[in-house]
Amino acid sequence: FSFKDSLAEDLRRADLVISHAGAGSCLETLEAGKPLIVVINEKLMNNHQLELAKQLHRDGHVYYCNCSTLLETLQSMDLSTLKPFPPGKPEKFALFLDEVVGLQ
Repeated sequence: FSFKDSLAEDLRRADLVISHAGAGSCLETLEAGKPLIVVINEKLMNNHQLELAKQLHRDGHVYYCNCSTLLETLQSMDLSTLKPFPPGKPEKFALFLDEVVGLQ
């Protein structure tokens, strides 16, 4: 599909997600606790997708590849080595924001 209001149900049913490296797509998948292969778009300027994919891979949360290495990645991956993504802590941001605007 080219557009869908929500991927929540698809993510819930998935055993593996293969996605582009958009931050929203990556975080939504990882927060759902699903294994993720990130396929980077090498044609983007200032390739932020590659930066995000590399960092998530270094942290042990995803595999990443490009279109030409996807099959190789699928054949060689070991999903048991992926680490769960830690839950967010929005309260830390709220405390920081309170301090910045002087509410504390």
